[in-house]
Amino acid sequence: RKHGDDCLQELRWLYDRRDLAEARADLAAWLAKWSARYPRLTGWAEDAIEQTLTFFRLPRQHHKHLKSTNMLERLNEEIRRRTYVVRIFPNTESCLRLVRALAVETNENWMEANRYINMDDLREHKKLALRQAA
Repeated sequence: RKHGDDCLQELRWLYDRRDLAEARADLAAWLAKWSARYPRLTGWAEDAIEQTLTFFRLPRQHHKHLKSTNMLERLNEEIRRRTYVVRIFPNTESCLRLVRALAVETNENWMEANRYINMDDLREHKKLALRQAA
């Protein structure tokens, strides 16, 4: 049990690194350390973890928001709350219309409020990345 906790804690720490290169280096060390004891977990991590590290390509000030699922959890809670009020939908399409409307409303509120992630920082980051690539 203790080893499993340590293994997972070290895996979580990958998301606290400063940049993608550092996270990849620590991932390689983590794989080397734990692959003998947990071959299925390390095999899965080797195949799938790269997708979860994409937030490192965005500005550092956005990392804490993007590596969390708070926005999705909030949307799911709102969907649950609104569908509970309706109780019985006449068909699948009516339920999907409600969920789509909630998703659009949430997106519009998020874009207008601009408080969760500053899009100006993201635009500047993109311009800088394009200049460096050229």
